[in-house]
Amino acid sequence: MHEGHLDVEKVSKVADTIIAEKPRHHLLILKDFVRLVRLELEKHHAVVDSAIALDASVQEQIRGDLSKRFGSDTTFEFQVHPALIGGMRVKLGSDVWDGSVRSRIDTLR
Repeated sequence: MHEGHLDVEKVSKVADTIIAEKPRHHLLILKDFVRLVRLELEKHHAVVDSAIALDASVQEQIRGDLSKRFGSDTTFEFQVHPALIGGMRVKLGSDVWDGSVRSRIDTLR
């Protein structure tokens, strides 16, 4: 990791070393390593769910706000889920912020 972020060259080098040297249980080691890399990448990927498609200016505002807070290398994925009824849900790594109407209805139940 470099300044809190994955170094692609080092990740590749570690994977190549595991494959080449085949230590005991190398497939399990490689599987766990891939899982850890995936979890680290998810820390920098935001999935924004909304009931309707968000226009470009709203998407840019969300990108700007989250990038300021979590880093400029944050990637974004915008999805439409009508079941949310209204509002938004944002997932970044293992953190979820749910401001959807669906969530509020579920809480009231």
